[in-house]
Amino acid sequence: MITSIFNKSKPINFTIVFFITLLAFITLNVKYVKAPITGSFFLTQSFLFFVCFFSILVLSFIVGKNSLTQRSNYEIVLYSLFLLALPQTLSNPDIIYANFFVLLGYRRIISLRSQTNVKKKLFDAAFWLAIAALFYFWSILFFVLIIVTLVLYTDNNIRHWLIPFSGLLTVFLITISISIICYDSYFEIFNSLPEVSYNFSNYNSLQYVVIITMLFSFGSWASIFYIKNIKQKKKAFRPSYYVVLFAVILGFLIIVFAPNKNGSEFLFLFSPLAIIMANYIEIVQEKWFKELFLLVIIIVPFVILLL
Repeated sequence: MITSIFNKSKPINFTIVFFITLLAFITLNVKYVKAPITGSFFLTQSFLFFVCFFSILVLSFIVGKNSLTQRSNYEIVLYSLFLLALPQTLSNPDIIYANFFVLLGYRRIISLRSQTNVKKKLFDAAFWLAIAALFYFWSILFFVLIIVTLVLYTDNNIRHWLIPFSGLLTVFLITISISIICYDSYFEIFNSLPEVSYNFSNYNSLQYVVIITMLFSFGSWASIFYIKNIKQKKKAFRPSYYVVLFAVILGFLIIVFAPNKNGSEFLFLFSPLAIIMANYIEIVQEKWFKELFLLVIIIVPFVILLL
């Protein structure tokens, strides 16, 4: 019964996702931040909420436009439930902005499937990812997806390999110019530096143990079937599916490298992981198992709220 609600793209699904995301923001501010409610605080949180919700709409557009699922809304529901399960992912505005620009980069990378306007798409993808890196340095790892895509399409055009780097250089030069004008310094504007920390002690709590276990176990199980299912896709669609798989790996690496492990770094993992798990839910034949799989993912965030 639960799966029948989300197995087709319907307006009601976006309404449900809207309220789940809103609940995640409320949970963050009531249970974890506990900041005084002022006018500026309310406006800031409202803006962040709409950036986050718009990111979900971008995710839905990417999936629908490139046929990454079977026209269901599982991916956006899973994404919003991940947010509710780990509302700390919404605690860092810079990561929320970076994730939004990473999704814009995804959109251009995956759209290379059509093999039209390739140069423009490569430049745009690198441009958006470079902007994401201005907010959170380690999001630059997703630049690897551009290289992976060119390899998957066996693109031997040397210009196509150089264009992404010109996109990075463009953002770098614009940023330096703004820094000189505003701060009379070349690098003052760069507030995201390549720091690394391997201290995972912040994850030593029941909430993190439960959520990480769920994401790792369910994600690993779904990934096995996802990889098997790629072989059944049309040849033109396969690179897009591999890009999603590599995005999960890069999202995991960001969690490992994150200098401040407060939970917000998991946000980069949610989009590709939601796509993989949505694919798994769609291909499961046993309806009872499909219902149970999704039910557990729905129940866990609400149980966590009570801890």
